[in-house]
Amino acid sequence: MKIYRYVLVGLCAFIIMGMYFFLTSNQAGEAEQNQRDLVVGSYAYSAPVPDYVEFCGKKISLDRYDMHERYDREINAFAYLHSTTMLLIKRANRFFPIIEPILRKNNIPDDFKYLAVIESSLNTRALSTAKAAGLWQFMPDAAKRYGLEVNDQVDERYHIEKATEAACQYLNDAYSRYGDWAAVAASYNAGMGRISSELSNQIADNPFDLLLVEETSRYVFRIMAAKEIFKNPGKYGFILRKDDLYPVIRTKKVQVFNNIPDLATFAQDNNTTYFQLKEFNPWLRDRSLTISPRNPKTYTIEIPVADDLFYSKNKIKVYDKNWVVD
Repeated sequence: MKIYRYVLVGLCAFIIMGMYFFLTSNQAGEAEQNQRDLVVGSYAYSAPVPDYVEFCGKKISLDRYDMHERYDREINAFAYLHSTTMLLIKRANRFFPIIEPILRKNNIPDDFKYLAVIESSLNTRALSTAKAAGLWQFMPDAAKRYGLEVNDQVDERYHIEKATEAACQYLNDAYSRYGDWAAVAASYNAGMGRISSELSNQIADNPFDLLLVEETSRYVFRIMAAKEIFKNPGKYGFILRKDDLYPVIRTKKVQVFNNIPDLATFAQDNNTTYFQLKEFNPWLRDRSLTISPRNPKTYTIEIPVADDLFYSKNKIKVYDKNWVVD
């Protein structure tokens, strides 16, 4: 009897081991097949679309099909343009501390800093094919209307503080007309004339209900998507550390009342380089600066503090703790 019992136990063990090897080999085969079928080395998941988002303190419902899909397009664009989105967050650490106080001083909602993000990618030298320039992408005529100097030697569209002040003037003018910040944002792209005429011609009172050219139709959704990514980059897979961010670089201000015949010499006299002079004063567009006696002006030129030109982890201040993991 014992022999039969041993044979039975051995037979059962053999069957169990056979089933185990069959199942594991089959799973391995399926995994190998799946790997052969996979044509890229990573998976991509669609970013979730919420029921609503907040823009300038107002809830924007996304439950209507077109609102959902338009936001879906932009949030996924930002989520998967990895290098570009990371660069935007790094640059924001340098420029938001300049932009935000000016918006606040002019009673412009803080969300409009993301308009600068999508307009210029926070590139102080940004110049579009249509000749819009600077962080806020002013066209020459619009810039002059809002008090910016634009000529061959000086172009204040590239002056961060002055261009931000001018943008605030425009935004307040538009709000006086529409009383709605989403319409204001759309008008920054299309112009007040176009938004006003389309609201009238299409018998609409909501900018999201307008049939507009694709760029304008996407515009406010891009601002809202940028805001969402910046609020919580880690949620969308962006892992940044403190020392990844671009630091604020202090400058000393030099008042200029007279001609500067050669900016390279001026830079050298102020212990900096021509390159650095232009980096911190991109509004200087020529190799010289002429101040006419008939139209005397005072310009403020910024000279970078030498110590701040070199990276040090101890010097980097994180403007928004949500951007980093440390």
